[in-house]
Amino acid sequence: MRRRLVFSLLAVAAIAAASLTCSPVYVLRAGYEEAKILSRRRPITEVIEDPGTRDATRAKLRLVLQARNFAARALDLDAGDSFTTYSWVDSDTLLLVLSAARKDRFEPYTWWFPIVGRVPYKGFFDFDEAHEQARRLDARGYDTYVRPSAAFSTLGWFNDPVLNTVLRYSDVDLVQTVIHELTHNTIYIAGQAGFNESFATFVGDRGAAAFFCDMEGPEGERCRLATDAWHDTMRFGAFLQQLIDQLEALYARGLPLDTVLVRRSELYQAAQDEWRREHVPQLRTGAFARYFDRPLNNAVLIGARLYYQRLDRFEAVYQQYEQDLRRAVHAIEQAARSHEDDPFGAVEALLTASAGAQ
Repeated sequence: MRRRLVFSLLAVAAIAAASLTCSPVYVLRAGYEEAKILSRRRPITEVIEDPGTRDATRAKLRLVLQARNFAARALDLDAGDSFTTYSWVDSDTLLLVLSAARKDRFEPYTWWFPIVGRVPYKGFFDFDEAHEQARRLDARGYDTYVRPSAAFSTLGWFNDPVLNTVLRYSDVDLVQTVIHELTHNTIYIAGQAGFNESFATFVGDRGAAAFFCDMEGPEGERCRLATDAWHDTMRFGAFLQQLIDQLEALYARGLPLDTVLVRRSELYQAAQDEWRREHVPQLRTGAFARYFDRPLNNAVLIGARLYYQRLDRFEAVYQQYEQDLRRAVHAIEQAARSHEDDPFGAVEALLTASAGAQ
């Protein structure tokens, strides 16, 4: 799903502090890979000016700088020094991300790290270890999902470079990714991965549309593509939540596990058929057209929900603020910071308060 493959990883300094909860081998490997990436950094301006740089790379890097400047200036995001440098990695897949969940309920398996708290995923630079841990969780009765990531974010702890893998994204996906990750630099609430990622999805997608429409005007091709991408993201998020609601109703009935597994397979098949029949023809881009072709389980769905949860509520705040994205982002950020135990509830309260004032 495009730039969702970027993985928000805590800084290596924090990883090192996690040695009581993570294996020393994991800590050392993460530190080694981060150090390797940081050691290869070059200022983007230097790479742009280098006569040996390919024109396509130069154009993408200019777009990165424009996007980060827009995010800082127009959206008041904390850009810091992120995405001012460029680094090369040797593989299209930088790391694998493991998620797991109970088979009979939407209860993710979580890992605890300093700074970010409990998160329902874990990144592995050692691919064999990722698959081995997935096998262990499978044996314990969990659904598992291992997915690739082309890059990761250190949440502003380091000067995150742009990686060559990310430059392969389309212009719209690239700008979405930059703004998404700078949103994490601006606000990241410990233990609230769903809010963090979904809010960043909203800001990244809406921000990319604002960026290109400001640059090209409403008739510009990339303005249209970015606007269409947000339309499809909203549609996918709503359908995903509908499926999860149906599954949660099934799980709440307390049926035997064997019965649950049969009936959830029936729900999966019905959802896949409905998506292809009723929703794919309404999509404006191809981003989500084949998402439900994959084998489904709770880990897959929880992993997706992280990025697409309650997007309609963020959109409602945006409309409430008369499509002023900067004001909407600031209002949501302030509300979430004031209620870090329930940031989604804080967004709902923001909408309720506004409705009451009208």
